[in-house]
Amino acid sequence: MPFADFALSRRLERAEGRACVQFAEARRRLFPDSGAEWMECAGAYAVFDAIDSPVTQTFGLGIFEELNAASLDVIERFFLDRGAQVLHEVSPFAGVAALGLLCARRYRPIEISNVMHRPVEKPTANGHLNITVRVTGPEEAQVWNEISARGWTHEHPELLDFILQAGAISAAREQSPCFLAEVDGQPGAAGVLCIHDGVALFGGSATIPELRRRGLQAGLLEERMRYAFEHGCDLAMMVAEAGSNSQRNAERKGFQIAYTRTKWRLS
Repeated sequence: MPFADFALSRRLERAEGRACVQFAEARRRLFPDSGAEWMECAGAYAVFDAIDSPVTQTFGLGIFEELNAASLDVIERFFLDRGAQVLHEVSPFAGVAALGLLCARRYRPIEISNVMHRPVEKPTANGHLNITVRVTGPEEAQVWNEISARGWTHEHPELLDFILQAGAISAAREQSPCFLAEVDGQPGAAGVLCIHDGVALFGGSATIPELRRRGLQAGLLEERMRYAFEHGCDLAMMVAEAGSNSQRNAERKGFQIAYTRTKWRLS
């Protein structure tokens, strides 16, 4: 297990940043009029996906280059010119000076999350003989998206259109294989994996309500870990809200907290 230090934060933040850059690029391919685009400034990725998209923010601010007022001017204008709020997901390794600069420019913290990691290891044989998990092909993109959307929107049906569009973009994203889990041949859970520079980012996975507690989530984790191992990854990554059920589930799967980061919004 690598130390939770500056170098680790750079790897993890860059992996997530690349995944979100690829998401915006996939949106632009599918929806050319969306205005989705990104830029790199002061070592950070500034991504505009859509005004209300959780992908619209910066990644890696202050950990690849020292943050200064001139760089923030450029980044803020990138978002404001597109009608979006200015949001930064900031690692604590950006340092006190960077956080002080954000405070001086009227930024306020709005969210706290834990970045988690564990070594990539080849999993043992699947103990659930009635469960199969596979990487989906383009012809299964719609099935994968429908299963994912049903799992995510069971308690929030009003988000269905948003989740379906996000799922279609995820399925079109580069270097991000989609996984479908079945129990007795029935599709029941969907997940995604994003790979960059030896880091495997385990994106959110969802199970349809009627097939929960059948081992599908465990199967998704095992198969994604196997895929990461076979594709040369040494580090697995997840991000969870601090103290959430998602964090506890990740810890049960061997993930450890590398650091706690804060999302900042310009007032």
